[in-house]
Amino acid sequence: MDHGQWKPAKIFQALEEAARVNEQAAPGRVGDVRRRNLSLVLDSIARNGDAKPSRAQVAAGTGLTKAAVSSLVADLVESGLVSEVGLYRDGERGRPGQGLELSSRRGVVGMEINVDYLAVGLVDLGGSLRFSSTVESRNRGLKPGAVMEKLGELASQAKAAATSAGITILGGGLAVPGLVDEQRNIVLSAPNLHWEHEQLNPQALLEDAPLGVRLSNEANSAALGELWYGDGPADFLYVSGEVGVGGGVIIGSELYTGPGGSAGELGHIVVHPEGPSCSCGGVGCLETFAGQEAIFEAARIPEGSLGRRTELLLAALAADEQHAKRAVRDAGRYLGIALASSARLMDIEAVVLGGHFAVLADWLKPAVLSSLERYAPGLLEPESLTVSRLEHSGTLLGAAGQVIRAVIESPFEFILGKPA
Repeated sequence: MDHGQWKPAKIFQALEEAARVNEQAAPGRVGDVRRRNLSLVLDSIARNGDAKPSRAQVAAGTGLTKAAVSSLVADLVESGLVSEVGLYRDGERGRPGQGLELSSRRGVVGMEINVDYLAVGLVDLGGSLRFSSTVESRNRGLKPGAVMEKLGELASQAKAAATSAGITILGGGLAVPGLVDEQRNIVLSAPNLHWEHEQLNPQALLEDAPLGVRLSNEANSAALGELWYGDGPADFLYVSGEVGVGGGVIIGSELYTGPGGSAGELGHIVVHPEGPSCSCGGVGCLETFAGQEAIFEAARIPEGSLGRRTELLLAALAADEQHAKRAVRDAGRYLGIALASSARLMDIEAVVLGGHFAVLADWLKPAVLSSLERYAPGLLEPESLTVSRLEHSGTLLGAAGQVIRAVIESPFEFILGKPA
């Protein structure tokens, strides 16, 4: 028969049926087919989200037979990855079907280390943030072990919240503001923390989690959080505003990190060749004008806690205080210069502002748009510059989401382990 004339869904159906017939003769191939089809079904349920599809709808969407889908769903329900919810009719006739959703009884802990705070969040498989906690912490210059010890205390709060809600923790994601080697759990360079080639032990934060803890870059995690949980477009540049300025590049709904993993380092684009020295060793980087500390200093906000300084800055802006307005306006102008160069280089047509850029958006955006119009007229439409609705939770959602996506893409391996 000519498979070239078939629709892909029909080919999946034929493969499933052929695998069942040849189970005795080719068990290896049967396992491969089932592995792929488990992922296909789980991904279909995840993509439907709030729609809570029935088995029949999943079968129609994937091209698998209803019998095959029922068998696969049974495994997913037994493993705790999928829950059955409600009863409804797919049409006027037939028995009512049960809806399917990613389980709210399984979760992943997202964690973040930043220069002046630590944060954790418990995210269930459906993407709901069930618990979160953020504490101010001056981490610059501290040894990684000391910071990880403090983060471990926050992680214990997330574990307690999970126990209280009846949620089994599968794993965790840890985001840091620097370049990382995920496979070896090494922070290669985090200038604002003063960390260089520091070995971490993230697994110690969640010792009993079967999937372990995955290390990632903070801005990349925030970009993925925006993509998966913030309705981000398929192609955009996420700009993370913290003490440093980071960026995450999403192309074709996939994170682009470049060959060395450092793509998106927006904060270290030179926007003023004679500018001040930067923590990276260069001069005139965007971070020295648009980073959190740079804005506080230019706005003449006195030293203090991050929360208090932010309150004072917002109050000064609301009162039309000139130093504050000029500081934010200058930050927006230099951010526009960096975005003009980045958008031309990568052909990105949308930008999402996060972190303190989202908090300051009312005063910052006009300066950014004016700068873009001057240095790259017509390159980015005003409506293409948006503000993240996730704010600081985006990093936690993205860090946890990477583990959740790994489960969706390879549920077969998870089911073999059958975590309690």
